[in-house]
Amino acid sequence: MPSWVDGQPLEWLSVKDRGLAYGDGLFETIAVSGGIPALLERHLARLGDGCARLLIDLDLAVVRAELLAFSRELGDGVAKLIVTRGDGLRGYAPPQAGSPRRILQGSAKPAYPAGNAELGVRLFPCATRLAEQPLLAGIKHLNRLEQVLARAEWQDAEHAEGLMLDASGRVIEGVFSNLFLVQDGVLLTPDLSRCGVAGVMRAELLAQVQAQGIRCDVRDIGVDALLQADEVFLCNSLYGVWPVHSLQWHQWSVGPLTRKLQVIACDLLDS
Repeated sequence: MPSWVDGQPLEWLSVKDRGLAYGDGLFETIAVSGGIPALLERHLARLGDGCARLLIDLDLAVVRAELLAFSRELGDGVAKLIVTRGDGLRGYAPPQAGSPRRILQGSAKPAYPAGNAELGVRLFPCATRLAEQPLLAGIKHLNRLEQVLARAEWQDAEHAEGLMLDASGRVIEGVFSNLFLVQDGVLLTPDLSRCGVAGVMRAELLAQVQAQGIRCDVRDIGVDALLQADEVFLCNSLYGVWPVHSLQWHQWSVGPLTRKLQVIACDLLDS
């Protein structure tokens, strides 16, 4: 699988890189089919927002061109784009004249069990909580130790994903997915203004349902509201939509709105 650094085939990185030292950067994980990156505009928009918030001066036109060329070489698989602030000396202060580094890594598409999409998945109740930091909320920065610790909480094949709450006990997301629920015909998803990752598939599904006149709301969601939901599902930019059928002793049926959005997500990843 190909690996590029700053637009050139390369498999090594400077030990001075601030992404390695401080997690000073961002990343995007992009599905590629037939040499075409899926949801490219959504990925670039989130990357641009993250760079603006971290004060990383990145040329998105260069990134776009490299992603398109890299995807053509990859063909089918997953393109992981990492942007760091570049090299720096010891100390937290960003270099005044930094040069952002662009890293592209190719890999095969993950082989998720077909039953995840057809029958749904079981959620693991993670004890690891997400810290609240509005300055970083929504963006996909490189500091993912909370997710690393949460994913280490289970090793069995019974659970396909974990449910993560914030420090106040609000429902936020999966370890590597965004969460939706349906209650009385209304589509709900947690507010991510304090913590969590605003996924590109989440953004696209919200736009799709709004265009179709389906009622939706982004708001704080407690565990009780989750348990009272009629339908629950997860989404991300690689697998699309997975229904959720259970969390511990609680169970949900796979509902019609979940199936409808599953088809939409599948079309988005195949287009």
